[in-house]
Amino acid sequence: MILTARGIDVAGVAADGAEAVAAARRLRPDVALLDIRMPTMDGLEAARRILAEVPGCRVIMLTTFDLDSYVYAALAAGASGFLLKDVTPEHLAAAVRLVGTGDALLAPSITRRLVERCAPAASRPAAAPRELEALTPREREVLTLLGHGRSNAELAAELTLSEATVKTHVARIFAKLSLRDRAQAVVLAYETGLVTPGSP
Repeated sequence: MILTARGIDVAGVAADGAEAVAAARRLRPDVALLDIRMPTMDGLEAARRILAEVPGCRVIMLTTFDLDSYVYAALAAGASGFLLKDVTPEHLAAAVRLVGTGDALLAPSITRRLVERCAPAASRPAAAPRELEALTPREREVLTLLGHGRSNAELAAELTLSEATVKTHVARIFAKLSLRDRAQAVVLAYETGLVTPGSP
């Protein structure tokens, strides 16, 4: 009702995670709103399956609990956003529109803080994984700075580049590494060891 009243088409509704995955496969939505805690299959597993099986779909996770570990788990599962259930109707509609355009719902600096706090240090590889070999040295530098939560304007200033050039580098990084948004770039920068907790 909230979304429909604000001009957003609601393709379907599901009572649990398994129904959500089935509905997403059938209906091919642009955005899926998932509760982290659902019966049959939790929202994190549903998000993983939807993102793997429904190309172009983005996920926003909803929860009652404002816990960093939930936010990190949602981002690691591939979610593009995270909201508390007490969000205002206006903010919910704005979030769906924002994520639908390809943006992430969390600011990169917040994402970086969460990943830094929650990413398990033992899981970080000592050497950069093969997937990063596709990047040029400049793209690796940009990804590292994205991992530190830099905006395009900050990247441009720090690297002495135009914002248009920075946007081109960011777009190429996303394409080469199959990333949907900056939130995923931050998570990847930590998971691959390009950025480590406490690094400047």
